[in-house]
Amino acid sequence: MNIYDELKWRGLINQVSDEDKVRAYLSEPGATMYCGFDPTAESLHVGNLVPLLCLVRMKRAGHHPLYLMGGATGRIGDPSGKDKERELSDADKLDERLEMIKHQVRRFVERNTGERPNIVNNYDWTKDMSCIELLRDVGKHFTINWMLQKESVKGRIGREETGISYTEFSYMILQAYDFYHLYKNYDCRLQIGGGDQWGNITAGCEFIRRRYAVDGESAEAFALTFPLITTASGKKFGKSEGNAVYLNADLTTPYAFYQFFINTDDADVIKFLKLFTFLTPEQIAELEKQTEEAPHLRAAQKRLAEEVTTMIHGKHELERVLAATEALFGKGDIKAIDPGTLRAAFESAPAVRYAPGDVPDLPQMLVDLGLVKSKGQGRKDILGGGVYINGERVEDGDEITDTQFIGGELLIIRKGKKNYGLVTKG
Repeated sequence: MNIYDELKWRGLINQVSDEDKVRAYLSEPGATMYCGFDPTAESLHVGNLVPLLCLVRMKRAGHHPLYLMGGATGRIGDPSGKDKERELSDADKLDERLEMIKHQVRRFVERNTGERPNIVNNYDWTKDMSCIELLRDVGKHFTINWMLQKESVKGRIGREETGISYTEFSYMILQAYDFYHLYKNYDCRLQIGGGDQWGNITAGCEFIRRRYAVDGESAEAFALTFPLITTASGKKFGKSEGNAVYLNADLTTPYAFYQFFINTDDADVIKFLKLFTFLTPEQIAELEKQTEEAPHLRAAQKRLAEEVTTMIHGKHELERVLAATEALFGKGDIKAIDPGTLRAAFESAPAVRYAPGDVPDLPQMLVDLGLVKSKGQGRKDILGGGVYINGERVEDGDEITDTQFIGGELLIIRKGKKNYGLVTKG
């Protein structure tokens, strides 16, 4: 299957400058394409998986993807999709973020292709460009009238209270120059990105055409964007309880990452399997059949969560997550789970923290966690065999010893079948 046809089957084609030509460009191995990633945060998030995966799909199809780090454009700020001006980041902080994202991209690509990615940084070819050069050699090919028609600009022009600065207005010119530079030096004829990047990407296509026409030459580049990913309920994909789901394990633990995907609604899971995995049409069709016949088994959700977690964090982390899931909801050993995974698993559970010398007895812990209303009720529940510490029933006694704390840090208290609490000390 032509990789273009695969992207279309997966629901990844939103806009394309010339479908027939793009399909022809991708019909033979060896084509070059790129996508840019500005260092606006310390980590990429699940929304970035769509372009990242697309570049990896291109690599697997025999093409030559470029991963563009926005060392220059990140210093300016992209107005696309923003209703107000971005705050400019400190240069050192921005460079630090860029290195973090570069490391993430490198690990992701190596894990999923077995090869090192070709990472480029637009700061390398713009840092020595003078203001006169930018205005004369690049800006001369853009009319204000044409730029004002782009959605990223038009949406801000109408907002009198915020408007758009000349800095952000110039962003598309910088991005267009990136495309020209990669076209000229890497024979890169295709840029991909989110739907909100259509104006910026097509600006690059137009600049390449005009710049080469000056020398009496013809040149053609192409644009392809992905749709905005939303759930069946219309919610923007990538948000979990109001927080972004990051690819960095320090910001979103592998357990929380896994849970985000395993909680996918039945109405979305087949769509997400197409978007976020390398599974074949036959494999996805089988999972769709299982979902229709036995939705309570959640086979598709489990496969989705396993595939994406392995893709981002590796098989070892997936095994740890599955062991934690079995311990918490099956018959595994809670004490064998590392404290970090446990904290993530019980992030939404009642929690209490004690200083090392102020750890109370078990009935008081039950009160502090809100699992019982009084210490007397707590003692009754303990004697009735309804209280568990780290998955083991408490037979008798109220005292808690240091050895019961997993990793010396925490213990899990359960009352009944579903009422959990997290106790930490330190």
